[in-house]
Amino acid sequence: MLEKTWKGSEERQFESKRQNHLDGRLRIKHLIMDGFSCRPAAAGFKMEMKMKIQRYRHELDYSYTLGATLTYEMIKCAPELARRVYISSSTQLEGGIAKLLAQCESLSIPVEKSDKAFNILSPKGNCFVIGEFQKKSARLKSGSHIVLTNPSDAGNLGTIIRTAAGFGLGQIAIIRPAVDCYDPRVVRASMGSLFHVDMEYFDRIEEYLDRFPENTRYAFMLTGSVPIRSIAKTSPFSLIFGNEATGLPEEYAAFCQSVVIPHSKNIDSLNLPIAAAIGMFEFTQ
Repeated sequence: MLEKTWKGSEERQFESKRQNHLDGRLRIKHLIMDGFSCRPAAAGFKMEMKMKIQRYRHELDYSYTLGATLTYEMIKCAPELARRVYISSSTQLEGGIAKLLAQCESLSIPVEKSDKAFNILSPKGNCFVIGEFQKKSARLKSGSHIVLTNPSDAGNLGTIIRTAAGFGLGQIAIIRPAVDCYDPRVVRASMGSLFHVDMEYFDRIEEYLDRFPENTRYAFMLTGSVPIRSIAKTSPFSLIFGNEATGLPEEYAAFCQSVVIPHSKNIDSLNLPIAAAIGMFEFTQ
């Protein structure tokens, strides 16, 4: 009799868990409708017509996270920037994606099913979630900074952003002309670390120096006068790196402490993300 009662109780618990799981999936499916996006509201759901989907351009005030991991990082770190999330008709509403969509529901972030979005923004077909987020305008605060002079490669900038976030150097100055830090290729290369840092563009290096005269300036140059391991490190500091192809002009040595990262004669130079990573490591020990 006890065994029968226990088995009946176990079956009821299993059925309850199964129903909760099905209800959760059904709730997610109800969020996603062709022709509309659904935003949870206090009483039911508010229906909104689909917004026009545009390929990313610099002048837009928003950008995209291409992929579930990047989109989840954006929603976790900066939910106030999230505008909407796109999924495709082939997106499996299970595992991490189900968790992501549940998070959208709890934060009232619209979810829209749109194969068109993927054809425009990620035509290779290897992406099943796209996030759309508002760009943020940041103004650097006093403290130590990474300064990138004329970076031109999206992948390199994204990698440096990720490294800076990893070393706790969350403020980056970018001197124009430079690649757009909100280009989806930069966002992807940063692996979502872009949402952990503040970045500000300056038209000239002098504009940056005038704002932060208290920082000790270290310019990383092939002709640097002091090896990085021998240099006296003073905070707050500005670690200044040049363009991937041309490096920093020689005149930077006139207003910065020039630094060299020694390497063998087998190479001409280290690439920019590697040099920046070494610099950040040495100055945060």
